[in-house]
Amino acid sequence: MFDRPIRLLLVEDNPGDALLFTETIKETRAFQFEVAHRACVDHALAFLAQGTPDMIVLDLGLPDAGGVEAVRKVQLAAPAVPLVVLTGLDDEASAIQALHAGAQDYLIKGQLNTSLLVRALRYALERHGLQMALRKESTIDELTGLANRRGFLMLAEQHAMLARRTGEHFVVAFIDMDRLKPINDTLGHQAGDAAIAEIAEVLRICFRGSDILGRLGGDEFAVLLPATAENSETSIRQRLTEELQTRNARPERRYALCISVGIVATDPQHTLSVEEMLAQADALMYVEKQRGRAGR
Repeated sequence: MFDRPIRLLLVEDNPGDALLFTETIKETRAFQFEVAHRACVDHALAFLAQGTPDMIVLDLGLPDAGGVEAVRKVQLAAPAVPLVVLTGLDDEASAIQALHAGAQDYLIKGQLNTSLLVRALRYALERHGLQMALRKESTIDELTGLANRRGFLMLAEQHAMLARRTGEHFVVAFIDMDRLKPINDTLGHQAGDAAIAEIAEVLRICFRGSDILGRLGGDEFAVLLPATAENSETSIRQRLTEELQTRNARPERRYALCISVGIVATDPQHTLSVEEMLAQADALMYVEKQRGRAGR
């Protein structure tokens, strides 16, 4: 990936944590890192004004800016640089918010080791590189701003390849918007486009910024996300249902947003491609859609 040391900006106000991070990263054999350390966001912004590192590791508990505010300030100064955030054991919620704001990954202080650190940094670099490539290769859906089918498959297959190397599992969800045709027929295609765009907004709210979201075409969407307790099928469905219920309860709505969902997780005994997992999830979605129609 690099034929030179990777230039990394560490923004961390605790000298002990900064030293631990630097010593841990020195132990890696996979890559060489050249670490620049700054103790606050203002000093980091001054550093970024002079040059661009290959990646940034940002503590979320800095004295002059914390949490999402710090993420946004740094991203505004270096939008093309992958960002990994650091958080304490008791503040994982802030890390989740940072992912929604665009950070590539997060690391928890007190749980750092060389293997975990290198894996997170490598993943952030590779994923961010692919995201930059997407913007150059017309793989973004113009209506929703999500990856289109080609872009989704590029990112998803890259994630699947990394997951197979590390033994991690992931989930693929196939999401189909229901009742789009009546919206188009009664309110016009402009309203239909607005409904599709709103479903994309629902997905952004219900999933992390580091999850892979795509519009496959028409009223079909897909999501790839890590297989964790937070991302169980029940949890995914609950998040989507709650967000849709909130939107549909608004008094000014002219139509209800409805979706059908199929969810497939990786199986250690049977390795499938992302397209094969999508096909299985699509079939499960179709069964759910037919049940919904039968119940109406």
